[in-house]
Amino acid sequence: MSETDTQSRQYITFIANGQEFATNIMTIREIRGWTDTTALPHVPDYVRGVINLRGIVLPVVDLKARLGLGMTEATAKHVIIVVADGKHTTGILVDAVSDIITVSNTDVQPPPDVMKGGDGHIDGIAVIDGRMVTLLATSHLTAIGVDDAMLAA
Repeated sequence: MSETDTQSRQYITFIANGQEFATNIMTIREIRGWTDTTALPHVPDYVRGVINLRGIVLPVVDLKARLGLGMTEATAKHVIIVVADGKHTTGILVDAVSDIITVSNTDVQPPPDVMKGGDGHIDGIAVIDGRMVTLLATSHLTAIGVDDAMLAA
């Protein structure tokens, strides 16, 4: 076994649309309760709006909608995971946060072939204790869809 085969990472797991997802714990800045958002014009439908996070305007993305599974009916039981990938800081609306798991590279399977034409949201599927956890690519989730070239114009 090579060194890369035995490497592991920690992920935070959460529920959206009844499914278990995870993202690298190093990208998580905080977890907070649901807060109503202020809507913005001309944004993709998966962007719920923005919230004020200690003086910072933070966009909030509905994970369920971002994955093409419909809009979340947000209630006080939902949470916002604040994620930073280096370029963007974004709130991700999910049903609940579950656990922290350690995933070995050998536990991760690539996304199925039917997803190869997708837009890169999925890093892989981890099989842990008989359950499958979808590992999400944080950089694709935090990118709102605004073309950087449009911002420069």
